[in-house]
Amino acid sequence: MTLLNTKIYDFVVIGAGIIGLSVAKELTEQFPRAKIALLEKEKTIGLHASGRNSGVLHSGIYYPQDSLKAAVCSEGAKRMRCFAGEHNISCITTGKVIIATCENDLPSLERLLKNAADNKIRAERLNEDDIKRIEPYASVFQQGIYTPDTASIDSKKVLDVLLHINLSRGVELYLEHEVVAINEQSKRMTTSRNHFNYGYLYNCAGAGTDKIAKMVNLAKDYILLPFKGIYYKLKNERKYLVKSHIYPAPNLNLPFLGVHFTRSIDGSVYVGPTAIPAFGRENYGMIKGMSTEVFSITKYIALLYWANQQNFRALIHSEIKKYAKPYFMRAAKQLIHTVEASDLQTSNKVGIRPQLVNTVKKKLEMDYIIEQNATSMHVLNAISPAFTSAFCFAEWLIGRMKK
Repeated sequence: MTLLNTKIYDFVVIGAGIIGLSVAKELTEQFPRAKIALLEKEKTIGLHASGRNSGVLHSGIYYPQDSLKAAVCSEGAKRMRCFAGEHNISCITTGKVIIATCENDLPSLERLLKNAADNKIRAERLNEDDIKRIEPYASVFQQGIYTPDTASIDSKKVLDVLLHINLSRGVELYLEHEVVAINEQSKRMTTSRNHFNYGYLYNCAGAGTDKIAKMVNLAKDYILLPFKGIYYKLKNERKYLVKSHIYPAPNLNLPFLGVHFTRSIDGSVYVGPTAIPAFGRENYGMIKGMSTEVFSITKYIALLYWANQQNFRALIHSEIKKYAKPYFMRAAKQLIHTVEASDLQTSNKVGIRPQLVNTVKKKLEMDYIIEQNATSMHVLNAISPAFTSAFCFAEWLIGRMKK
């Protein structure tokens, strides 16, 4: 396609997911006279991680005090709830229980309670009887934690409202504009359709952020690897088994949270997700979305498997088995003993977690990772709770640019 004339902006934001939309909104507030462009490679917004979000606004209890996630999650959730109220977006404060399923889970609960105390998050230690007053069918071993501020929100409506606000403030949206090259010296970017000159660039491209960062010689030690999250759906006549959200105490020896029960804003109850290595950054189906990166992905999965930091081998072994429903059911039944395989219906809800890997340290990065130079900033690891923390995170990113 023939390139059009060069577009000139004060700020260009790549990616119209929750982080990109929030950064653009924050820029309109801090720099009301700035000319801002928002670029999205798809035909519409919300086709990937942000639009496939669970809709849970997290309390922040999982994150240690010295992490960036802890710094922005709790406050971000408060701002998101206020935003929902201001713009008539469905948002219900449901609370959540995190339960021990065996004695080995008890130290994990202690760590979470310490995080809550350190970060001033409301959380209560409850015994089995108290947990069952909130979630009668939860299978608790001795104790659990209740976080009353966890909420469910209509995440797609959030994206739509944010886009409308940005457009009403003069932000210019370019759909089907995939970044193909950046000249850092001239601050000139080429997409599949246009040239753009920018004063400052925010790379919030989700699963493609590392590729764009490498165009300006950043993210040298990083690559994003996709992990597929598949879900089952609790059939309607058994939705009563879950009142809000039931999560397991996180395994201290593994990097991900594990299968849990989540009630979405429309009342549906989903069971999942898995964290299975995917063969493409958009590999939502078995074959659909497999990319030419399959050999590169396999190489880095093998690298992590060999290094075995964060018990990566155990993670892979346990997660791959969950492709088989009986193994998936084992994880579900740990949380609710009475749930049966016939209660779980197949679901078209599939997500990809683009997980940042440090290729030098041979480990998964669990916090947000930001790299920048004089003219651009790159959000390399905007994984959960990125949706929850988006408003606070966007303010932090722009504050870092100013410094």
